[in-house]
Amino acid sequence: MRIGVVSDTHMPRMARDLPEPLRRGLAGVDLILHAGDFVTELAVEALERVAPVIGVAGNNDDAGIRRRFPARQVIEHAGFRIGLVHGHEGRRRTTPERALEAFEGERLALVVFGHSHIPLLDERDGVRLFNPGSPTDKRRQSRFSFGILELGAHLEARHEFYDRKRAEMPK
Repeated sequence: MRIGVVSDTHMPRMARDLPEPLRRGLAGVDLILHAGDFVTELAVEALERVAPVIGVAGNNDDAGIRRRFPARQVIEHAGFRIGLVHGHEGRRRTTPERALEAFEGERLALVVFGHSHIPLLDERDGVRLFNPGSPTDKRRQSRFSFGILELGAHLEARHEFYDRKRAEMPK
């Protein structure tokens, strides 16, 4: 199973549609996980034209998004339990720490989160953490990004980076 991972699309303020490198990179995915800050239904609708979307609400999401998506959820695919949260709520200091805190006591293979717009693939306390970054609002990062999960015998996670001004994604 191939899953696209997106967060912090901030549509329509940062983009009126999905950037072409993101659209190409998500082509053929079975599912899209969105870790919050869609902002409006525009982002959901654009992503649903690519694949089914499972998401969580973030701190910038409007009331419609907050009604449609929970603050956190756990999904299971191909035998892997994946936690999905935006990462803005909690007592801990950093976004990755808050993301882990949201699932304390749960056995997960991976926690997917957003909020910081900083791509991250790390492991803490035996749980892998994955922040895809942002495909539309790179903030202090050098490039835009999203993620791909490959679920088979193992769970593999990777980032895809691009500069929206270039026609091709870097190899």
